[in-house]
Amino acid sequence: MRHLNKIASVFCTAALGLLTLTGCEGGDLYSVDAPDWISQKIDSIENSKKAGQEEPLVGMQEDVYSFGATDFTSGWWQNFSKYYVIPDGVKWNAVFNLSINPSDDTYYKNFALIISNDVDRGGTGYSEYGAFRFDATGDSAKYNSQWGKYLYFKYSNSNQLLSPDASNKDANVQKLGGKVTLTVDRSKADTFLIKLTNGTVTKTYVQPYKLPNLNTDATNNNIRCFICVEGSYIDFLQSNVVPIGGLTSAQDKAPVSMVLNNVPDQVDLGTSLEDAMANVSADVTFEEGVTKTVPASELYFSAIPDMDNLGEKTLVAIYNKTFKGENADKPIVANAKFNVVEKIKSIKVTQAPTRTHYYYYNSAATSSLTGRTLAFDPTGLEVTATYGNGNTAVVKNSKLTFSAIPATAGTHAVTITTENGVTSTVDVTVSESKVTTMTPTPNVLGPEDNTGGWWSVHTDNLKVPAGATYAIPFTNYSSMANNWNNFVVVLRTADNKTEYGVLRSDNFGWGNGYAACIHDKSESDWATWLAVMNGAKVTVYVTNCNNGTADVQAVIVGSDGNTYTQYYLGVNTVDVDDLNVAFTIDSCHLVFGASAAKRNHRR
Repeated sequence: MRHLNKIASVFCTAALGLLTLTGCEGGDLYSVDAPDWISQKIDSIENSKKAGQEEPLVGMQEDVYSFGATDFTSGWWQNFSKYYVIPDGVKWNAVFNLSINPSDDTYYKNFALIISNDVDRGGTGYSEYGAFRFDATGDSAKYNSQWGKYLYFKYSNSNQLLSPDASNKDANVQKLGGKVTLTVDRSKADTFLIKLTNGTVTKTYVQPYKLPNLNTDATNNNIRCFICVEGSYIDFLQSNVVPIGGLTSAQDKAPVSMVLNNVPDQVDLGTSLEDAMANVSADVTFEEGVTKTVPASELYFSAIPDMDNLGEKTLVAIYNKTFKGENADKPIVANAKFNVVEKIKSIKVTQAPTRTHYYYYNSAATSSLTGRTLAFDPTGLEVTATYGNGNTAVVKNSKLTFSAIPATAGTHAVTITTENGVTSTVDVTVSESKVTTMTPTPNVLGPEDNTGGWWSVHTDNLKVPAGATYAIPFTNYSSMANNWNNFVVVLRTADNKTEYGVLRSDNFGWGNGYAACIHDKSESDWATWLAVMNGAKVTVYVTNCNNGTADVQAVIVGSDGNTYTQYYLGVNTVDVDDLNVAFTIDSCHLVFGASAAKRNHRR
C-alpha cells in the first residue's frame, strides 16, 4: 500500500501539471509526453519493491573453504561440501562462488544440492529425499535436473530453461556461474522451499507440504544438506547454520587435537616405521571446531620403545601445522598401539571354505561382456601362517585378499594373499546356472490406470535357492512421466526386514549390497527408452550365485520391437539361504506371465 500511495501521488502531481500546461500557448493535453522525472520516479519505486522481495540474509557467518577440482575435472559424486543439518522450523541460507568451465557448455556440469536424512552419506540407514541441480530444462523425462523419491518436477521453476543439443551442450549454462545464494526453508508449517539464485538465474522448488521424516528415530526431525559439484568447483563463503565440523573463517586457526586412522594392528619385524605407517592419516581439529584430514606425509612418527624387537609398541604422531599450513606455535600429539611380529614366511589352507561351487547366468544383457568375474566367499575358510621363528597361527580372513574368479564354467584357482605378499591357493568350481521360469503373485501388480504410488504394492516373495536362476517374464505398463515410473526389483530376506538391493528400471538402486555391484545398460538415450516402455515385454533374471552375491539381468523388448538390456552384477551381503525377489511399482503396473500380459494388452 505504501508503494501504491506513492505512485498515486506521482500521477496526481503530473496530472495537475498537465492541466496547467493546457492553458499555455500551443498546449495540448493529449500530445504532451510524460516528463522523464515521472518515469524515473515510478521505476525507482518499482525497483524498491522488487528489492524488497529478496529477504535479507540474517545470522550469516564466515565459512570459507573450497571443493571441486579447479581444473574442472571433478566427476559426479566425487567432491562435496560440508554437512549442514537443518532442524524442522529452521531456514538455511548459504552464499558461495560457483566456477563453471568456460570451455565446456555441458548443461549438467554445475552443482546439485543433496537433501538426506540425518545420517552420513553412505552410512547405515542413509536415505535421500533427492537432489536439486541448478540447471533446468523443462523436460523432466529426458533431463533430470532434480531427482529422488521425494522431489517432484511439478513444484520447481526456473527463469532460465536450457535446451541441450544432441551432445548435451547449451551455452546458457555459463549464466549459472558467479555468486550463488542458496536457501532451504523449513520454517513454514505448510511449505518446503528451495531457492538457488545468482541474480541472473533463479530456480525454486516450492512444495505445499512438509517433508516426511526419513530418520529411524522418529523424534529426530533433522534433515542434512550438502552440495556435490560436477565439472565445476565452489568457493564457499557464508552460512547461517554451523556445519558438522564447524565453520571455517578467513582467519588462520591453530591445531587443537587429532585422531589417528588406519594404524595397523601388526607390523612385520624388519619393516621401517615410515613404510609401516604409510597409510595412516589423522583427523585434525583446529580452533573454532574446524576439521581436516591430513595424510601420513604431513605427520611425524616415532615408535616407543623401538621397531627392532618383537612386542607391543606405542606409536606417537606429531602435527605442527595451522589450518592454512603455516608452522603452528604449539604442535599436537596423538598415539596408538601396534605390535611388531614375526614375518609370515608361508601360508596354507587348513580348512576349506563352506561353499566352493559358484554359479553364473548369461542372458542377452551379459552375453557380450568380457572379463566378467565372481567374488570369492571366504566364509568358513581357515588359513594358517608359518612365521620366521617357526611358530604357526591362524590368520584372520580380514587380513587376507582374494583374487576374483572368472565367470566361466570350470575349476578355478583363487589366489590368497597376505599383507606382506605371501600367497597360497584354493580351488572353486563354477557352473552355468539352470533357469526356471516363475510367475509371482498377484499376477497383476498395481492399478491398471498406472496411478499406484511408490512402494504401495508388492508381489509375494519368490525364494531363489543357491545356484538357481529365476526368469520372471511380465509386461510393463508405465505412466511415462519419468524413467523410474516402471518396474522395480527388490532383493530381500524372507521377513522383508533386510534389503540386499532395490533395483529400479532406470539402472539405479540402493540397499545393503547395492554399492558393491557393477551395473550398466544398453540404452544411451533415456527419452528413447522411456517412449517404448509402456507395453514393453520384460524378462528379469535373478541368480543366487552361492557366494554371498546375487546377479539381476533384465531383457526388455520395447513397444518399438527393439531389445534393451540392463544388469546388476554382484549385489553382496546376500544370505545364500535367504535370497528372495519381489517386485514393486511407481506410477506403473505389471502383468506377469506371457498369456496374462497379452490379455491385458488387448483390453
